[in-house]
Amino acid sequence: MSYAKISDLLSQRYGEAGRTAAGELAKWIAGDVPYAYPEILEKHLEEQHVELLFDAFWQVLPFGTGGRRGRVGYGSNRLNPTTVAMTVQGHCQYLRTAFADRKDPTVVVANDVRVFRDIAGVYGFLGDQHPLLGVSSRSLAKLACEIYAGHGITAYFAQPKQEHAVLTTPELSFLIGRLGAIGGINLSASHNPPDDNGIKVYDQYGSQPVAPHDQQLVDIMNQATKIESLEFDQALRAGLIREIPAELHSEYIDLYVNLYDSIFKPRPDIPIVYTPLCGCGLTTVGDLLSRLGFPTVVPDGQEPDGSFSTIPFKAPNPEVPQATEPSKAFAETRGSDVVLSSDPDADRVGLEVRRPDGSWYHFDGNQIAAVLCYYLMLDPEGPRRKGLVIETLVTTRLVGAIVRKAGESWLVDDLLVGFKYIADVLKELGMPPSQRNPRYADIPCGPEQLVIAVEESHGAMMAPSIRDKDAAPACMYLAALHQRLRGRRQSLLDYYIRILEEMGGFYDVNRSIMMNGAEGVEARDRMMTSLRESPPTAMAGRRVVKIVDYWDQETFGAFVSETDKLPRNTIQVVTEGFAVTIRPSGTEPKLKFYCQLLPGSGSSSEQTSEKGLALLRRVRERAEDVARAVYNELLARIDVSLDEAALMLPDIVDMDRKLSFERNTAPRLRESLEQNAFSNIDQLLAWLRDQTAAMTPGANPLPALKAPLSYLCKIWAESLSSKPLLRELTEWAKQA
Repeated sequence: MSYAKISDLLSQRYGEAGRTAAGELAKWIAGDVPYAYPEILEKHLEEQHVELLFDAFWQVLPFGTGGRRGRVGYGSNRLNPTTVAMTVQGHCQYLRTAFADRKDPTVVVANDVRVFRDIAGVYGFLGDQHPLLGVSSRSLAKLACEIYAGHGITAYFAQPKQEHAVLTTPELSFLIGRLGAIGGINLSASHNPPDDNGIKVYDQYGSQPVAPHDQQLVDIMNQATKIESLEFDQALRAGLIREIPAELHSEYIDLYVNLYDSIFKPRPDIPIVYTPLCGCGLTTVGDLLSRLGFPTVVPDGQEPDGSFSTIPFKAPNPEVPQATEPSKAFAETRGSDVVLSSDPDADRVGLEVRRPDGSWYHFDGNQIAAVLCYYLMLDPEGPRRKGLVIETLVTTRLVGAIVRKAGESWLVDDLLVGFKYIADVLKELGMPPSQRNPRYADIPCGPEQLVIAVEESHGAMMAPSIRDKDAAPACMYLAALHQRLRGRRQSLLDYYIRILEEMGGFYDVNRSIMMNGAEGVEARDRMMTSLRESPPTAMAGRRVVKIVDYWDQETFGAFVSETDKLPRNTIQVVTEGFAVTIRPSGTEPKLKFYCQLLPGSGSSSEQTSEKGLALLRRVRERAEDVARAVYNELLARIDVSLDEAALMLPDIVDMDRKLSFERNTAPRLRESLEQNAFSNIDQLLAWLRDQTAAMTPGANPLPALKAPLSYLCKIWAESLSSKPLLRELTEWAKQA
């Protein structure tokens, strides 16, 4: 089919946005942008690919929270050599303007392990040989080095002559400051699936820029056209690409060894299982734990692997409980009761603890934050530190309660979401009080007095010279605390429950409504618009007492740039028993919301007399009930609803797939059970796997079905009690 016909189809189906996509596609086919692969795009020119073409070209991949992130593919709305090159070209122009007087400017370029294999099969029609297959974070980082070199900016790069070298996000932040660089980038999509990639931009402080500085960067990036570069080997010979000195890695490790200060002597008889989830973490978390003397064991198959082949759902995210299933099974064989993890760029930390009955408890990011903060500030056998604690408005309010009880400390707890805002506070506190933002003028300390900064996103910062979250120090203290408790036949779960008993029944549940493509972006934005135009008077059955809209310029000041609007596109709804904070993703068609249960108010006041697991169970159930209700109340604003079973599917499954499960899979499963359509449980599970394969492309979907199927089996128990496969399915689902 000709380009003209495809252009007409795009316009007919998608209107003005379709015409924009057609115009962008024309530039790529004409070769007017670098690395466009016109010959490959011509193979897209078929009617069955119109939807793919629209989503790939209807916009330029957004520059969100500190960078660009998205699916790897062909087009302006995909992550590929073109969008990376244009981003780096713009960054070079920005740096040359902002640091015009800087002689011999340097940057640090990092990358994780990702390699594009098209696991979802999006480009199956191109066969098994096309230019993007095999494109890796490393190859994109090398391209970035060539562009920096082309502008006379020296790029420090990990082991330039090695094909598979990596550098984590926190070590990148450390190196920018240590080397006196004027900025840096990381080629990484953090914890996203393997078909995604991204580029994160860092400033001279080793943090991601905030408004209006990021707006200046975006404006210059949007004007970038021609790429200037110097071939990699030539730049290496000219000294415009330099190897990062090996001794600086030792300095990074020494920083945390000194912070640890021998607070607990590691025991060789209590193994610590650690998984980098196939990412870079062995170079930071692994090296630090080994240096301190913890007996650290890494499960087989969890070493660096850009396809995350051994990770369930191929979701290398400590937030996803199933991601560590293989590591938990391995831990049991090694007599370990703990699994620590980090995501592919090693800035997020995960924690799993085995209970006495053999089951495992997954700690969410807020619970990890509370444990670390309590240990550092209130634990009689801990460091008992005083000083500065920073969190964002969606971090558990339990942290604030701990800081207040510790006393002689300062809490900053109302920041927008993202560690770049935490880093910005440290920049402000590094200035004389008279030069600071007025909101921080009265804080009588500097960044060097940081105790901990935490966010719900499984992130912690403990060294003020590293201006991003880092899994390494979190794992260091969690390993020490686990060994201390294990030696007394206690666990980190016991420890956390005692914190709740002492501080109150706090609990937090965070969820995401995942959607797809331009329609998902429109639905996401429609929900936010609806909340503003028709504010709720009640939420999850509770009366709303306050709504805080961070877009309110009278309260929070005028927008300082367009990039200021995105992070401030946040609404917090406070009821008598809980608070819910709602915000759209800056780079994906996703709406996030955070439910914070507030002890001592509304229905939660009755919980304070409960103890132990009963307290934990009650607050968790209450918070999860609130979260499910809020999920559907938000969907109702776009005229969609999900039943209870579909709401139990993990949030890595998008809304359309959840609807398909509710409307198609569940009814057909019930019908099959009624009709005895399967002779054994293996046949039934094979059918289920086939029916739901699209939920988790390239990965086994069955683990995602256990919670909803357990619920459905209970609902169906009476009417299908005579069906033997229902009992077997119930037993299988109980293994969640």
